[in-house]
Amino acid sequence: MNPDLDKLQAYPFEKLRALFAEVAPVAGKSAISLAMGEPRHAPPPFVLDVLANSLARLSSYPATAGSDTLRTTIADWLTRRFKLEGVDASRQVLPLTGTREGLFAIAQACVDRSVRGATVACPNPFYQIYEGAAILAGASPHFIDCTQERGFLPDVDAMTAQDWQRCQMLYICSPGNPSGAVMPIQMLKSLIQLAHEHQFIIVSDECYSELYDDESNPPPGLLEASAELGNNDFSRCLVFHSLSKRSNLPGLRSGFVAGDADLLAKFLLYRTYHGCAMPVHHQLASVAAWSDESHVIANRALYRDKFNAVVDILGPSMYCERPAAGFYLWPKTPLDDQAFAQQLYHHENVAVLPGSFLARETPNGNPGANRVRLALVAERKDTIAAAHRINDFIGRI
Repeated sequence: MNPDLDKLQAYPFEKLRALFAEVAPVAGKSAISLAMGEPRHAPPPFVLDVLANSLARLSSYPATAGSDTLRTTIADWLTRRFKLEGVDASRQVLPLTGTREGLFAIAQACVDRSVRGATVACPNPFYQIYEGAAILAGASPHFIDCTQERGFLPDVDAMTAQDWQRCQMLYICSPGNPSGAVMPIQMLKSLIQLAHEHQFIIVSDECYSELYDDESNPPPGLLEASAELGNNDFSRCLVFHSLSKRSNLPGLRSGFVAGDADLLAKFLLYRTYHGCAMPVHHQLASVAAWSDESHVIANRALYRDKFNAVVDILGPSMYCERPAAGFYLWPKTPLDDQAFAQQLYHHENVAVLPGSFLARETPNGNPGANRVRLALVAERKDTIAAAHRINDFIGRI
């Protein structure tokens, strides 16, 4: 067996199941989960129609690189969304079977495990795939704390020149999970300049980029920052996007990576052996989804409405800062975050995720401690009911 498998930590939801196994939820209250970031809004009907009408395509093997139509549709979407001069669909775009597998696989393809002391840096708290990808690629994860004092953005100023020299890959997530913090474009530009200076790759997880509060102010992206620097070949930059959050299609397993053509050529070679081509009917459904923005605007409105309601409800009882983007709240808890989650589940049958499960200890402590992640993914009625139950629970502490 690969000995690095023993270095992997339990996934946050495994820890949550173990935490909840110690207690039983109160009788008479329906279960409401705000723990998992799984969209519950209805998928776009027109995408489902394309999917259903394309099942005959199951008779064909899909191409690892995806169809020309899918890559062109994605390239056009990127160009419109991030105000780019153009994206080469044949060289700068590669479809993925969901961003999760892509974010993991990119480290396996791009990290040089022969270099002793190599690291992969990532924000802390973080999406646990980053850590596992680093470990199984033969590198060590280097955690960059994201604290309230820093606006929940990675404290890259704490990285030394030696830290950057050891870094082969930097994962960033903007809008952030769990905070919803958005990296300003100037910060993205600074990271790109550091990447060229110290010869590392930036992997930007932008799967929450289409869920934002202000319709006139969409979050900037890494390719946008690269283009503004005159780096139109997107050297050392890779962005990952998904239809899971944008279009409420988590089960479609459809996303893409775009950016540096030289890196993507090597990644395509890796994926040819990896055997992860997107099924043809999923590709056709993805073309339909990336071609339409009206359903995305409507989706944002649904989340905006829930944020308005929940922040008003929770405001008097717990610090609950409204994020610029994403679908999470990242509030402080009046007691230890694990005890808060366990007791809330026991007394109110509401599941939330302890923040400490999403982060690792550093010399400054665990930046997720005494916070919980609330995923506002359930239908409005259930989300509001959960907020009232949280309020009631805090009132009894």
